[in-house]
Amino acid sequence: MEDADLCAGLADGPWVVAHLGQSLDGRIATASGKSHYVTGQENIVHLHRLRALADCVLVGAGTVAADDPALTVRHVSGRNPVRAVIDPMGRLPANCKIFNDGAARTLVLTGVADGPGERLLLAAGPDGIAPADILAALRGLGLTRIFIEGGGRTVSSFLQAGLLDRLQIAVAPMLIGSGIPAITLPAIDSLDKALRPPCRIHPMGADVMFDFDLRKAD
Repeated sequence: MEDADLCAGLADGPWVVAHLGQSLDGRIATASGKSHYVTGQENIVHLHRLRALADCVLVGAGTVAADDPALTVRHVSGRNPVRAVIDPMGRLPANCKIFNDGAARTLVLTGVADGPGERLLLAAGPDGIAPADILAALRGLGLTRIFIEGGGRTVSSFLQAGLLDRLQIAVAPMLIGSGIPAITLPAIDSLDKALRPPCRIHPMGADVMFDFDLRKAD
């Protein structure tokens, strides 16, 4: 299967696609948050292709604090998407790369009015901002192709809310041992309650990509 197949159907919207790169034991980073790089170059190029197809790339504040990413398209041709970061408590400092490089419009979904970036004020509860409210705010700006690039808590919250169309998880042949988990969902009593969506499996260099179609999930 070519990488184009993994991007099939994403030229038009609306859609919400999430991606995580993890170790074989389910970690996306070390305990201190280091994640450069869990997956290989082929998966990094794939990430940039998804960015180029998206109207908006969405991440949590923890991803920005740990990695200080640019969230731009560099390894493929295409335009930079709008960058959006979920920062309910307004904790990100003004010196983050996305607030200073001028490479793309940068939105902050937050409950705090003062701070860097173009701020979209949304209600923030004990568990942060509801995923449905985030999607409604982005779609209200005409952003209908949403790529959620991390981190694990952010992707898990959208998965739990049933708001993902596809989930792609690239598994690298490494064991981190302990660290930040990829997917975390509420406990279940038996495996018949586990999510078993249709899945395509794609070798990606040394990694293996699992592409879940959540639109067809039971």
